[in-house]
Amino acid sequence: MSLTAADLDRVDFAKGHGLVPAIVQDADSGAVLMLGYMSREALETTLARGRVVFFSRSKGRLWEKGETSGHSLEIRSIRTDCDGDALLITAEPRGPTCHRGTASCFGDAGESALGFLSKLERIIEARQAARPERSYTAQLLAEGVRRIAQKVGEEAVEAALAGVAGSDEEVVTEVADLVYHLMVLLRSRGVALAAVVEELQARHR
Repeated sequence: MSLTAADLDRVDFAKGHGLVPAIVQDADSGAVLMLGYMSREALETTLARGRVVFFSRSKGRLWEKGETSGHSLEIRSIRTDCDGDALLITAEPRGPTCHRGTASCFGDAGESALGFLSKLERIIEARQAARPERSYTAQLLAEGVRRIAQKVGEEAVEAALAGVAGSDEEVVTEVADLVYHLMVLLRSRGVALAAVVEELQARHR
């Protein structure tokens, strides 16, 4: 359960002399974005604003991520570890998190391979909204769900055929085409990829 203002006493600020480490994770991809430190006031301000606010040890004051760049971190949830002396924050990044212009302060290691599916989902959503002229994704979405469903069927057959008689490389290529078109189908229906994951998790349980 995510922390609320009523839960602040569960956080052990005393152990770290008034500060607790706060790991920020991309709420969609699971990528580790950065590590910062929070005082009680920083955590209270974070909860009030809905955006990540750290205590800057170098500046000696509260510092909202993105206050100069505009690349804020919008809160999804905040949890403590088992001892209450560290925080895990899931957030939606508004632009690159690192001051060097990368998505994560930990470089490419911050995002898992499967986490790219969340990034792809956001790209498809952006294509739908912007409708760039030369975008295959935008064109496909404009043609409607029937055309998208037709493409899913075609790609499924090609993936199946590759699975039976193709090379491993052909299987990877055809399955990638199928997964992409399935994600476009989900977007056309306004269904999030997370809903599919939740269904798989429910079946696993």
